[in-house]
Amino acid sequence: MKSRLHIVCLLGITLFYFVESQASEQVRIVFWNVENYFDCIDDSLKADEEFLPSGLRGWTPFRFWKKTGHIARVLAVLHFPPIVGLAEVENDYCLQQLTRVSPLKNAGYSFIHFESSDVRGVDVCLLYNPYVFHPLVNRPLAVLFQGEPGKKTRDVLYVCGLVNGRDSLHLFVCHLPSRLGGEAETDPYRCQVAFVIKGVTDSILQQTPAARVLIMGDFNDCPDSPSLKRVLGAENPYNSDSFQVKKQLYNLMYTYVGKVETGTHKHQSEWGILDHIIVSESVLSTKGKAVIFSPDFLLMPDSRWLGIKPFRTYYGMTYQGGYSDHLPVYTDVEFIQ
Repeated sequence: MKSRLHIVCLLGITLFYFVESQASEQVRIVFWNVENYFDCIDDSLKADEEFLPSGLRGWTPFRFWKKTGHIARVLAVLHFPPIVGLAEVENDYCLQQLTRVSPLKNAGYSFIHFESSDVRGVDVCLLYNPYVFHPLVNRPLAVLFQGEPGKKTRDVLYVCGLVNGRDSLHLFVCHLPSRLGGEAETDPYRCQVAFVIKGVTDSILQQTPAARVLIMGDFNDCPDSPSLKRVLGAENPYNSDSFQVKKQLYNLMYTYVGKVETGTHKHQSEWGILDHIIVSESVLSTKGKAVIFSPDFLLMPDSRWLGIKPFRTYYGMTYQGGYSDHLPVYTDVEFIQ
């Protein structure tokens, strides 16, 4: 609780009183790549044929609803966070079933989603509790690849709104191109998406240096990769040298760098930190830290590569009935009530 002391002298008598009491609360912000959250309906404009009852993966209504229940369970265990970014969601129908029909229906979530030009039809979106977060501006940031006008990828979702009716927050939800085809070969694509995000964040921080900016997403890159380190300029907040540059962005996931058997995604025997929460200095000052959410029910034994791994929906083409190939990440940010 924060109060302001006022001193007033009236007719020679000094009066002391406290006014403008302000309480702060922690608002949980979550990102999760939920792995192929498709409906069971054919979209003739997208390559979603695998995820149909007649498709190679045999994606049935039963499997869809099981997946929907899994997402709802995770958000419930995370105490129904008021701001949630999701990746690999096919369309509004999936989000309507998640927020209005599933066990999550009583949580009161609204959502923001735009159809992108992604070939498979999976996009990013934002779930939010309208009693906590009030969007003012939202729009997709399209990405055009230099020299390859026909190449398609997911848009970046930008949302600016008020938290608790008073503190503004600039949110970016992203899912950068995968490493399919080789990390080095696909690095330029991820860098170009990061360049689009950097252009908007620079503009925001140039106009309002104390703006609260938070970028969350599956970058398909590690903290020291060019897209994050060189293009986006997301520094290590635990390194004092990082604070020499103002209007800087900081990657909260550096807290996990160097830790054994830790990450948000596992490829063969190697864990990687591919999902990130990146913040401006004003968000960093609330002493928030990133957490990889890894309860036992999101993990399973790794019989081939040893240790544990995420409990996925599919392993290759084999249905496992799990949650996702990525683990959720979150941070708690302090805002005035």
